[in-house]
Amino acid sequence: MTVPVTPEYRAAADRYDDKMPYRRSGWSGLKLPVISLGLWHNFSGVDSIENSRAMLRRAFDVGITHFDLANNYGPPPGSAEETFGQILKKDFLPYRDELIISTKAGYDMWAGPYGEWGTRKYLTASLDQSLKRMGLEYVDLFYSHRFDPETPLEETMGALVHAVRQGKALYVGISNYKAEQTRKAAQILREMGAPCLINQVSYSMLNRWVEADGLIKMAQEEGVGLSFFSPLAQGRLSDRYLNGIPEDSRIKKDGRFLKSDQITPQYLAQARRLNEIAQERGQTLAEMALAWVLRHPQATTALIGASSVAQIDDDANAVKKLDFTDAELQAIEDALAVKV
Repeated sequence: MTVPVTPEYRAAADRYDDKMPYRRSGWSGLKLPVISLGLWHNFSGVDSIENSRAMLRRAFDVGITHFDLANNYGPPPGSAEETFGQILKKDFLPYRDELIISTKAGYDMWAGPYGEWGTRKYLTASLDQSLKRMGLEYVDLFYSHRFDPETPLEETMGALVHAVRQGKALYVGISNYKAEQTRKAAQILREMGAPCLINQVSYSMLNRWVEADGLIKMAQEEGVGLSFFSPLAQGRLSDRYLNGIPEDSRIKKDGRFLKSDQITPQYLAQARRLNEIAQERGQTLAEMALAWVLRHPQATTALIGASSVAQIDDDANAVKKLDFTDAELQAIEDALAVKV
């Protein structure tokens, strides 16, 4: 799969003209856009590279400077990084120093005992492979994608620090780590001289484990930024499923991460009320859902997934209204408490 030859891309001249707010991540000096683009879906070897390219271009044109990947994003695993590498070479090399490119390692990537989890061998080898696939000398941010219960945390964090000392990553982070795991990881990394920039975790109105876990408060105490993925709950916090399941939806095309039995009468009652609140705010449901996760001071960025340029525009519009009144927040809680 190769990127088709098209006219040379020139980024929008007004891409930084107050379109996108940027927030410092934890105690670091690095700013990230409050909306970042994740390449988990729709950038793989089975997707249209023309559409992938159009989405990346549009994202950058509206001020989204952070593109988030992982070694296993596909299918097949690795293909999202390959796709991104081709588009980077064609379109974004002149803008490389304006981009934050992140990747991760932790989930199953190749056969044998060294192809997943958090050993130094796996993380080091995976980062080398990721750099080759993307055609990069370094990434801006390298993550441990999940906590490894069988590998000493000092070894996993030491592998991240090793990547920084080699010049293969500028910053390091963790993903899917719970509160106490995050505290220990942050302390180890600080002692080793490469502070933990950020923890990337799932969070949305329909998935609030980080609140019960105490992660948000702990991240603030340890100076760790928070990146929230799946803020739209795989599309359920949009208007996409309010009137049934579209034929071109993720449920129909894939079904691995969002299933038809999740579109329940209770979900529909809650989502339709949330949609009414969003309309009263002058937003789409997706825009309000993004603003809602970003309401926390410790929230650095919300990671969106997109299948079209139009979705990127819709999600980016969330930045126009990030504040909530107490009455609006209570109305959202009331909507989420609806039982059918």
